[in-house]
Amino acid sequence: MITVSPTIQIPLDECHWTFVRASGPGGQNVNKVASKVVLRWSLEQSPSVPDLLRTRFRERFPTRLTSEGDVIITSQLTRDRERNRTDCVEKLTRLLQLAMEIPKKRLATKPSRGSKERRLTNKKQNSEKKSMRRTTPTD
Repeated sequence: MITVSPTIQIPLDECHWTFVRASGPGGQNVNKVASKVVLRWSLEQSPSVPDLLRTRFRERFPTRLTSEGDVIITSQLTRDRERNRTDCVEKLTRLLQLAMEIPKKRLATKPSRGSKERRLTNKKQNSEKKSMRRTTPTD
């Protein structure tokens, strides 16, 4: 069971696991053992995810979804298949928790009077500094 929050839990039978040979270090073992884990989970067809979370996930992570609405997560951090599997579950949990967060609305603000004055004095100083560098044409 993947626990995203106290109210949202995803059963592991909704996930489809694939094991592939990982790249990277491992010596002779790398050619024999399929330790890379690929987790495929259908966001669109999952009954354990509310519609609001589904739409937020689509808006926040559109590149994570396939055209069928599946989320594909891979892990090849370690040479151990089970640790890579738990890493995939943690990655999926993190993504869903990030999608659950309600984005803050931006409040429109104006620059303060002091910041405007500081900006203008800084511009004036830079202008004077650069004008001093210029050479005046002599007749």
